[in-house]
Amino acid sequence: MNKEVRRLVIVLGDQLAPDSAAFKHFDPERDRIWMAEAREEATHVWSSKMRIAYFLSAMRHFRDELASKGYNVTYHTLKPDAPNTLAEILASDLNRLRPEIAQMVPAGDFRVHQSIEATVLDSGIHFECLPDNHFMCELTTFNQWAENRKQLRLEYFYRFLRKRHGVLMDDGGPEGGKWNYDSDNRQAFSKHGPGMIPPWPSFTPDRITREVIKTVEKNFPNHPGDLSSFDWPVARRDARDCMNDFIQHRLGMFGPYQDAMWSDEPFLYHSGLAAPMNLKLISPREAIAQAVDAYDGKHARLASVEGFIRQILGWREYVRGIYWMYMPDYAERNTLQAEHALPEFYWTGDTDMECLKQAIKQTLHYGYAHHIQRLMVTGLFALLFGVKPRQVHEWYLSAYVDAVEWVELPNTLGMSQYADGGILASKPYVASGRYIDKMSNYCRHCRYEPGKAIGENACPFTTLYWDFLQRHERRFRNHPRTALQWRNLGRLSDSDKLDISNRSDKIRDSC
Repeated sequence: MNKEVRRLVIVLGDQLAPDSAAFKHFDPERDRIWMAEAREEATHVWSSKMRIAYFLSAMRHFRDELASKGYNVTYHTLKPDAPNTLAEILASDLNRLRPEIAQMVPAGDFRVHQSIEATVLDSGIHFECLPDNHFMCELTTFNQWAENRKQLRLEYFYRFLRKRHGVLMDDGGPEGGKWNYDSDNRQAFSKHGPGMIPPWPSFTPDRITREVIKTVEKNFPNHPGDLSSFDWPVARRDARDCMNDFIQHRLGMFGPYQDAMWSDEPFLYHSGLAAPMNLKLISPREAIAQAVDAYDGKHARLASVEGFIRQILGWREYVRGIYWMYMPDYAERNTLQAEHALPEFYWTGDTDMECLKQAIKQTLHYGYAHHIQRLMVTGLFALLFGVKPRQVHEWYLSAYVDAVEWVELPNTLGMSQYADGGILASKPYVASGRYIDKMSNYCRHCRYEPGKAIGENACPFTTLYWDFLQRHERRFRNHPRTALQWRNLGRLSDSDKLDISNRSDKIRDSC
């Protein structure tokens, strides 16, 4: 029995920050870091091979980085005969090491955090959860901001943090005179497409990553996706290269085309920084500072820089606050009473709807899709179809390399599926196939016609859109932000409405 361990610092797969609050006052002579790969974290939802490999490779690189600094690290690699859960592995080490205290910053998953805290306390060891200095708004600050507000809205929280941190501020007001340049950032490509897009940086798998790929293929052979194209930044140096490359080559055009889509172009002008940032290989402060420097140096337009910063300083911090404020009940919300099963093609991409085929096959191949593909293609179809929100959430959590529950769950249940009844977003984001046609070239290669709701060639998105309006008319017809959409329902004749309902049923039956 080891009596010399003073602090056991627990580090999870999404906590790979070298400047974490958990490392403050770390004494290599008396303290120890604990990390573990547990099978349950890949199987509690049917995680894609790409997501599993990304987490494991990043963890092993971080382990080696810590060891090179002289830190004592207890690290458990995935083995067939090892305990299944983090809690089981941790309980064994707590009994063996008997530290005076176990410390960590909050887990990114309510389930995991509760399990670890309970395991430590059940072992008779003091548990301490430290504020996470990776984020720019402490949870206590978010709760104070949210207190006594009738409605929580991103825009006001975003302005609060802009002022608090002095980001893009000019003499007490917003840089350029406007808080939000979203109206400038909704452009589609011309019929000629995006042209030459600067390529994403490439990160050839090193020895550690190659070993991880073999481990994943051996242990999770039936999980979705493939690893033939694994090319993610798994170490801090790579993540910083990724960030520098985006700021230099794509940030300037990110703003206007952040909502645009194009066939066989998965990355366009997007950053790819959500994955390394959500594992904390880079910090939001770094990314924001570089974006502001690009604007100050006249290398990027204000609308692009503001749009990028709003996603990080605004949206990312906002969904985290909502997650911890409303969990665990938040995960079970289903305001619209959606009860259909997730269509099987979400796991294969085998569908004749070109937009869904593009977004899903890309997701399975890269573990990535940009935010409009997620919100207005895969998410929109699930919302219109009426898929159980829990199943939509579990698919997003399993499919994407950047998926950590604190950020994925509110984005899916709240923003995408409106399952929380308006806590996160003020209205459901619903649209017909015309939106996809406007923002992409997908419809040119599809047998369905986006402007039609009735008939064999009618776009399923458009049919299901009008069906959604019919089914939820009572709830939304007087809503100040959705009333116009529901007033348009009055243009349809009773016979058209019946045809739409019948065809919607056939669409669901065929999936």
